[in-house]
Amino acid sequence: MSSTDAKVEQMFQILLDPQEKGTEKKQKASQNLVVLAREDAGAEKIFRSNGVQLLQRLLDTGETDLMLAALRTLVGICSEHQSRTVATLSVLGTRRVVSILGVENQAVSLAACHLLQVMFDALKEGVKKGFRGKEGAIIVDPSRELKVLISNLLELLTEVGVSGQGRDNALTLLIKMVPRKSFKDPNNSLTLWVIDQGLKKILEVGGSVLEPPGELRVTANSRMSASILLSKLFDDLKCDAERENFHRLCENYIKSWFEDQGMAGKLRAIQTVSCLLQGPCDAGNRALELNGVMESVIALCASEREEEQLVAVEALIHAAGKAKRASFITANGVSLLKDLYKRSEKDSIRIRALVGLCKLGSAGGTDFSMKQFAEGSTLKLAKQCRKWLCNEQIDAGTRRWAVEGLAYLTFDADVKEEFVEDEAALKALFQLSRAEERSVLFAVASALVNCTNSYDYEEPDPKMVELAKYAKQHVPEQHPKDKQSFVRARVKKLLAAGVVSAMTCMVKTESPVLTNSCRELLSRVFLALVEEAEDRGTVVAQGGGKALLPLALEGTDVGQTKAAQALAKLTITSNPEMTFPGERIYEVVRPLVSLLHLNCSGLQNFEALMALTNLAGISERLRQKILKEKAVPMVEGYMFEEHEMIRRAATECMCNLAMSQEVQDLFEAEGNDRLKLLVLYSGEDDELLRRAAAGGLAMLTSMRPSLCSRIPQVTTHWLEILQALLLSPSQELQHRGAVVVLNMVEASREIASTLMESEMLEILSVLAKSKEGPVTTAAAACLGKAVEYGLIKPNQDGE
Repeated sequence: MSSTDAKVEQMFQILLDPQEKGTEKKQKASQNLVVLAREDAGAEKIFRSNGVQLLQRLLDTGETDLMLAALRTLVGICSEHQSRTVATLSVLGTRRVVSILGVENQAVSLAACHLLQVMFDALKEGVKKGFRGKEGAIIVDPSRELKVLISNLLELLTEVGVSGQGRDNALTLLIKMVPRKSFKDPNNSLTLWVIDQGLKKILEVGGSVLEPPGELRVTANSRMSASILLSKLFDDLKCDAERENFHRLCENYIKSWFEDQGMAGKLRAIQTVSCLLQGPCDAGNRALELNGVMESVIALCASEREEEQLVAVEALIHAAGKAKRASFITANGVSLLKDLYKRSEKDSIRIRALVGLCKLGSAGGTDFSMKQFAEGSTLKLAKQCRKWLCNEQIDAGTRRWAVEGLAYLTFDADVKEEFVEDEAALKALFQLSRAEERSVLFAVASALVNCTNSYDYEEPDPKMVELAKYAKQHVPEQHPKDKQSFVRARVKKLLAAGVVSAMTCMVKTESPVLTNSCRELLSRVFLALVEEAEDRGTVVAQGGGKALLPLALEGTDVGQTKAAQALAKLTITSNPEMTFPGERIYEVVRPLVSLLHLNCSGLQNFEALMALTNLAGISERLRQKILKEKAVPMVEGYMFEEHEMIRRAATECMCNLAMSQEVQDLFEAEGNDRLKLLVLYSGEDDELLRRAAAGGLAMLTSMRPSLCSRIPQVTTHWLEILQALLLSPSQELQHRGAVVVLNMVEASREIASTLMESEMLEILSVLAKSKEGPVTTAAAACLGKAVEYGLIKPNQDGE
C-alpha cells in the first residue's frame, strides 16, 4: 500500500513538473493515473493522497492533455461514490467544474460533460438511498448539491463567452438529468424547479439564430436540443395547473420580445415559437394564436432580407404540423411559398419554401384519394428535393431540409418508388445521416419508415367500408404501389444500397436528437428489413443485430417491442452465437422475454418462444439467464394456449429449459401437473407437439429417475401413449419413446414388471430385431434389463 502512495505522489510530481512538458514520461503518468482511478481502491488512494487539490492544479494549467487526464481521473473518483463526489465539488467548486463545459476544445468539453453526468448519477443515487455514502458515512443532503449543479448549468446556457459545443453539452446534461426516468416515480419537483428557474434561459437558446451569429454562440444542433429539453419538461408535468404555468411563462417570454423590441425582437419571438412547435407543440400552437404572431410570419415571408425570410418560412413549415392549420396555410400561404420557391435567388430560402409545399402536399398522409395538389406535382417536388440532396456544394444544414421534404413526400407511393430507384439520392441520404448535423436523424428515419411501409396499418373491415360509402363518408384508399409485392422490392433495394450500416451509425449517436420516437421509427424499419428470412443474413452481416439491442432496451413501449420482435426473427433463423458474439448474447434474453407478456400479439409470443428455444439449447449459463428473467411461468402458461403453434413452441422451449436443475426441481415437486401435461402431450395428434413433449419426457426421466415412478400415477393412459410412440412411423418419436421406456425399466423392477406384462414386450422384441440404430439399441437395452431382473428369459438362440 505504501508503494502505491509513493507511485501516486510520483505521478503528480511528473505531471506538475513544467520541465517534463510534452514528454513521453508525462503521457505515461497521466494514463497510469486514469487507469488507477478506474478501480475503487485506486480511486480511494488518489482521493486520500490530496488528489483532488492536485487535480485542480492540473486543470488550472490549461493544457489539453493534462485537463483531459484530470477530468478522466475525477470520473473514477466520483463514480458511484456520493461522499467523494460532494467532497470533490466542495474543493473544485461547482461553478468551476461547470465552466469547463464552455471551453473551445471539444474533447475537454465532452470529458467535462461525462464527469458531470457521473457526479449527477452519484448524487441522485444518494437522494434515493437516504443521504448515505457508499462507505456508510452520513453526509449532507445531496438534493441541495443537485440543485446547485443544475442551477449552474442553466446559468451557463445564457453566458456570452461559452462555446456552441459547450452549450449543447449543457442541454444534453439537462435532458438526461432533470425529467423523471419513469412516470411511476411521483416526484417531479426537479422539473417544476427548472421550469421556474430556467425556462426563459432555455427559450433564449431556442430563439437564437446560427446565421448571422448573435450574442449567444450556437451550433446547428442547439435549437433542436432546446426543443427536446422543452418537450421532456412539458411531458414530465402531471396536472393542468402545471401545464398552464408552463404556457404562461412561454407566452410572457414571447410577448416581451414581440411587442417591445422592434423587428429584431419579432424575429427572436418567431424563432422561439418555431422551437416550441418542434418540441412541446401544444405550447407552440398556443403561442401562434397570440395576437399578431401568425400575421407577422406571413408578412415576413415577403421580406427582402434573407435572415427574416429564413425565420418566417421555417415557422410556417412547423406551423403546418396541425391539420387544421395546414388547411388554413394551404388556403392562404401556398401562393406565397410558390412565389418564394420560384423567385428567390437564395437556395436556402427556396429549399425551405419547397419543404413547406411538401408538407402541405402530404397533408392527406397515405390516403391515395386525398390529393392536395394536382397530379404529378408531388413527383416534381420530390425530384427537386432529390436534386438538392445530391448536391454536395450545398451545406449539410440546407441539405437537411431536402430530407425533411422527402420525409413528407414519401407518403406518396409513386415518390417512394422513384426514390429507391435513385441510388445517388439514397447514398447521399445515408451519408447525411452520418454527418455532424444530427437534427436530420428524425427526417431520415421517417423517410425510411414510409419507404418500407413499416407504420401501423390496419386493413379496414369491408362491411364498414360499404357502410361508410352508403353514408357518404370519406373512405381512405391504399395506393396500388403500396401492395406487399412493391414493399418487398423496395426493401431489397434499400438493403442493397447499405441501409443497415447507415441505421447502425444512427443508433450509435450520442445525442439528445436520437429521441425515443426516433428510436421507435428505426425499430420499425429494422422489423420491416428482417421480415423475409432470406434478408436476415444481410442485416446481421452489416451489424443489424448489434444495433437492435439498444433499441430493444430503451425507448417507447412500441419501439422496444418492434426491436425485440426483430431480434427474435434473427435469433430464430441465424446462429445466435454468431449473430450476437461474446457477452452480447446474454443481453438478447430480456427483450425476448418481454415479448411473452399478454399485451403482445400471438405472432410475437410465438417468435419469442422459438428464439428462447434456440438460446436455451446453447448453454447452461443462458438457461440460467432465462430463468433469472422469470420466463418459466410465462412459458408454462403458453403450454396451455389454444393455438397449436404457440402451444408447440412453448413445449419445445420447456423441453430445452428442462436441462436446468431448477426446472427439473419444478417437475419433481409434489402437487403439480407439469409431468402429467408432458405425458398427455406425448399422445396428441400433432406430431411436432408429440416430438417436443416426448423429448422433454426422455430428458427428465434420464436426469431424474424418481420421475419414472410418477408417470403411471399421472394418467391411466400412460401405457397406451408410450406404446403409440414406439409404434409411430417417425424414427424420432420411436427413439424418444424407447429412451423413456428404458429409463423407466432402469428406474425400478416394479415398473419394468408392469411394462413386460403388457404388449410392450412384444413391441420391444420387434424393435430390437430391426436394423441397427438408436431405437434398436434402446429396445435391446430394455429387454436386457428385464432379463437381468428375471422378468423374462432369453430364447434358446440367446436373443
